[in-house]
Amino acid sequence: MPGFARFCPATRAGKNRTHREHTHPNRPSRLPPRHPTTGRAPTPENVRTRPNLSAPARAGKNEPTDAPLLVSVSTQPPPFQPPPPAVTNAPVEGDTAQTSHPSRSAASANGRVAVAVIGCGRMGKLHARVYSQMPQVQLAGVFDANPEVAEEVAGEYGCRAFGSLEELLARVKAVTIAVPTKCHLETAEPCLRRGVACLIEKPLAKDVAQATRIVELADQCRTPVQVGHIERFNPAVRAMDRLNINPGFIEVVRISPLTFRSIDVGVVLDMMIHDIDIVLKLARSKVKEVHAVGVSVIGEVEDVCNARLTFENGCVANITASRLALKTERRLRVFSPDAYVSLDYQKRYGMVAHRSGNLDAIRDAVAKIRRGEIEDLSQLNYQDLVHVQELQIDDVEPLRAELDSFIDAIRNGRRPVVSAEDGLAAVDIATRIVQSISPNSLG
Repeated sequence: MPGFARFCPATRAGKNRTHREHTHPNRPSRLPPRHPTTGRAPTPENVRTRPNLSAPARAGKNEPTDAPLLVSVSTQPPPFQPPPPAVTNAPVEGDTAQTSHPSRSAASANGRVAVAVIGCGRMGKLHARVYSQMPQVQLAGVFDANPEVAEEVAGEYGCRAFGSLEELLARVKAVTIAVPTKCHLETAEPCLRRGVACLIEKPLAKDVAQATRIVELADQCRTPVQVGHIERFNPAVRAMDRLNINPGFIEVVRISPLTFRSIDVGVVLDMMIHDIDIVLKLARSKVKEVHAVGVSVIGEVEDVCNARLTFENGCVANITASRLALKTERRLRVFSPDAYVSLDYQKRYGMVAHRSGNLDAIRDAVAKIRRGEIEDLSQLNYQDLVHVQELQIDDVEPLRAELDSFIDAIRNGRRPVVSAEDGLAAVDIATRIVQSISPNSLG
C-alpha cells in the first residue's frame, strides 16, 4: 500500500528514521547508584539483577528487515510452542528508564484515551477515521514518513501530524501500527519500551522470530498488544461465538480477484491468515499436522493455496485462499456433533441447524422410505425436515468493534481479545503452511 511503503525505516533515510534502540535525554543513568558514604557500587548480593536474553533470542532481534518474507522448503518445522515468559530487561526496583512510562498518564483532562496512528496508508486512514468518531478516545495525531501524507490525514480528521515517532510517543497512551509487515517489530519496539499500548495490523510480523520478539517485548514491558485480525469482530463471527460450538470439521473459502496490493506477499500471509486465526480459536487445540498445496502465477510467492490442518483433538480444517478468482467469496462452515453453522463473511450473515429438534424428523422420514411409504424421494423437502435458525447479527462495523475492544482492554487492564500470542500462533501456522508447499509448484 503506497502510504505504508513510505513509512518503513528500512527503506528510507532521514531525520525521522526509527531506531531499534534509543535513549531519552531526560532519563537518568541506568548505572547502579553508589553508596553515599563509601562511594562503592552495590555488591551483587544487594542488587536485583536481570538475566540476559539467550543467544537465539538476541539473534532474532537483529535479523535484517529486508530478508525474504517466507522461504519455501520441503521440511516441516516442529509444532508451535509458546515461548517461555521472558524476563530480560524486566523492570527492576529503582530502574526509572524501564519503569517510568510518560505515556501511561497521557490521557486528556476529560478522561479520554490519547491515541495516534503510525502509517497513513489505506488501513491507517481507516483507523484514524474510526478513532475520530469514538467518544472515549482523543485522536492526538498521526505519523508517516511522508509529511505531506500525514498532514493530509491530520487535516481530514482534525488532529496533529507529528514530525517524529519520539515526539508522538510522549503524548499518547496507545497507537495503531499500520506500516508494512516487515517494519512491525522495529516500529513496535520503541512504543512498547515507552509503555504505549499497540494495535498491530495483521500479520503480527513477517516471520516467527520477529513475532516472538514482539511477544517478549510486550511481556517485558507489561504493555498490551492487540493484533488486527479483524474477522474476529465480524458480526457473524461474534454471533457464532455465542453458540459455543465444538467443531469436528471446519471448511473455509476466501477467494477474490486480484487487488494488486501486497503482491510481494503470498496469499497465505495476505489473506488466509484471517481464517487461520479463526480456525485456531474454534479448534482450541494444537495443530498436529499441516498439508498444503499452492500455485504461483504472478511472481515467486503463492497466489492460490489449499491447506489441511489436523489438530490433536481430532478436529480437521480445510482452508482455501485465492486472489486470482473471478468473484469474491468468503465463507465458513463448521460441523459439530450438535450443530451445523454456515457464515458468509462478506454478507455478514449466518445460520445454524441444531441436531436436537431435527434428528427425529429425519429419522422418521428414513423409516417411511424403508417401509415403502415414500417411493418418490422428490416428495421429500429437506428444508421442511430441518429447522434452520438465522443468527442474531448486529450491524456494528467490525473495525469499530475492534478498536472499542482495544481501548476497553487498555482502560480496564484486560487481556486483548486478539493477543500478541494469538498473532504469533497464526504466523507460525501460516509459515508451516507455506513451508509444506512443494517448491516446484512455486516456480
